[in-house]
Amino acid sequence: MPENLKLHYVVEEDDFTSAGAASGDVKKLLRQLGANPDVIRKVAISMYEGEINMVIHANGGVIDVEISPTRITMVLTDHGPGIPDVEAAMQEGFSTAPDRIRSLGFGAGMGLPNMKKYADTLKIDTVVGKGTTITMTVNMK
Repeated sequence: MPENLKLHYVVEEDDFTSAGAASGDVKKLLRQLGANPDVIRKVAISMYEGEINMVIHANGGVIDVEISPTRITMVLTDHGPGIPDVEAAMQEGFSTAPDRIRSLGFGAGMGLPNMKKYADTLKIDTVVGKGTTITMTVNMK
């Protein structure tokens, strides 16, 4: 495992064609590095959920990933509308996705709950009208 590997991804608003590309790239890289399959799964799911949320709700954004021998840290930063009620957004099934997003098969309200479930740590910094930064870590086991 390299000492520290840093990756940077740009996530475009409403780009469902490329949505998931960043998390897929990290998943592939972790496989190549020989990471534990359980760790790979946790990173792929939590990062994908965040990536999709950025596409749907946050006008896109950036994801910075740092892979170290002890953990994978994912920082998702956007300049979207922010999350007015984090407690509600953390509830399974709560969604503010419009009907056009739901018709695409997204917006079931599992994004943040799945991020919390699969990441070892989850920190949400959000300011309504300014954007959101989500920091997640998955420990190498």
